[in-house]
Amino acid sequence: MFDVLAGIGSHVNIEQGAAKPGTIVVGTDSHLNILGCVGCFGQGMGDKDIAYIFATGRNWFEVPATMKIVLEGEIKFPVTAKDVALEVIRRLGSAGALGKVIEFEGHGAEHLSFSGKITVASMATEMGAVAAFLPVDRKTLSYLRKRSGDPSIKGTTADRSARYTDTLSIDLSNLEPLAACPPSPENVRKISEIVGARVDTGFLGSCTNGRFEDLAQAASVLKGRRIKEGASLRVVPATQEVYERMVKEGLLKIFIEAGALVSNAGCSGCASGQIGMVGKGEVQLSTSNRNFAGKQGKGETYLVSPAVLAASMIEGKIVDPRTWKGELLRFRPDEDSKHRADLSMISWRVMPEKPFPPGKPRAKQRPMKMAGCPKVIIGRARLITNPQGRLMDNIDTDMIFHNKYLAITELEKMGEHTFETLAGYERFASTVKPGDVVIAGGNFGCGSSRQQAVDCFMALGVSIILTESTGAIYKRNIINSGFPFLEVPNLAEALIREGEELEIDFEKGTIKRVSGTLIEALAPTTVQLDICRAGDLFAYSGE
Repeated sequence: MFDVLAGIGSHVNIEQGAAKPGTIVVGTDSHLNILGCVGCFGQGMGDKDIAYIFATGRNWFEVPATMKIVLEGEIKFPVTAKDVALEVIRRLGSAGALGKVIEFEGHGAEHLSFSGKITVASMATEMGAVAAFLPVDRKTLSYLRKRSGDPSIKGTTADRSARYTDTLSIDLSNLEPLAACPPSPENVRKISEIVGARVDTGFLGSCTNGRFEDLAQAASVLKGRRIKEGASLRVVPATQEVYERMVKEGLLKIFIEAGALVSNAGCSGCASGQIGMVGKGEVQLSTSNRNFAGKQGKGETYLVSPAVLAASMIEGKIVDPRTWKGELLRFRPDEDSKHRADLSMISWRVMPEKPFPPGKPRAKQRPMKMAGCPKVIIGRARLITNPQGRLMDNIDTDMIFHNKYLAITELEKMGEHTFETLAGYERFASTVKPGDVVIAGGNFGCGSSRQQAVDCFMALGVSIILTESTGAIYKRNIINSGFPFLEVPNLAEALIREGEELEIDFEKGTIKRVSGTLIEALAPTTVQLDICRAGDLFAYSGE
């Protein structure tokens, strides 16, 4: 067990050799799919999921479908892996891989650096994916063997008979620097199209671009230069190990002399109250992974690469890094670095010498409690729509329950903050009535793994949530809470009216309107029904 000072959990897992090819790692981190860079199935989960695993040593999994993305050609700095990830999102959108696993392959995927593979794997979340896998080469295997102390580690590859729902090919040869413009990661444009836009602040770090290579790329551009007077740049390494290399190899000095503020290792800008927030009326460039409204503060955020960020901070406006004429600093990539942080002062060895025995299997004939799963729900429709009047897509967890309220643990206090930062719905909590039916568009609940984004609706007495589709982690959280929800792929076409009374047969997956018209939803899965009938995940298991 490692203290928070060690850095971002997924990265520490890699550095300490805990994540290995062919294994499964779970945690309360929506970007745990980073671990696909080492052939590990990393899945983010909510608090209830992880508490259940601590209590029982087991959990349920939904086996996802798989899609393939073939990356052809190669990139050359100042085009980076961040641009590769943004190009994939530009092609797929925020829900193009919803609920699926992505397998990246091809010459372009194989020739990404280890840090580059981390970047691409991390942003699979913003593609809607559950997890992602990238090729694991011999250097990476050598790195993992040394870090884990396990010389038997081998790579994993797809079976020859593997089936894919989709295949997408992308040629990286002519890829340009890109940016995800406000207010969504899928709003991707070429940097050349937005050159000259004002920049007030910059954030360099996150689980997506907080490795030593990322910081070295930015430092190469900043060396001997100063950021624009009046602008501010915050630098946050992903881990203590990266921080120590910054000190040892001179990057810290470059950043300080450039006028940047350098913090201790961690997630930082992804959580309210931390370094990396942007103020109202300000424009920020961030190497993070999400720029939904309110995610990193009240201003606007563009998602960019370390190269774009550094070049732009010097000028105080967006700059195409291809105009930079300098040279990259010489450095050892992660997989070749001999430096290893000593975390003994901020860690606790709690793992047993022998594995825990497997959890007890659930009794096959265990009777169900009818606790939280009414057969028929009658309620008033509450539509969440965009300014054009259509059901709103990509409502992320910060829009539902903002991260500035994560310290709230009492269920009854969560409801009042529901949709508080979602434009047009700031007063939702004061107008909702017990029994109301919340209706939204696709990819609802995308974003973080926070359980509060489900609990807040329970606190308000909402009876059920209807969406066109649901974010992968949010789906697990709502199922584990025993809270009814249905996915209705053609929900927008039904043209349900605000305030309309609906009669919903949850178990059958049908929605009856006052006119008598039936709307068909996707039927709940057996696991969803069983957990809902029991009350929640813990009641379902008898724990």
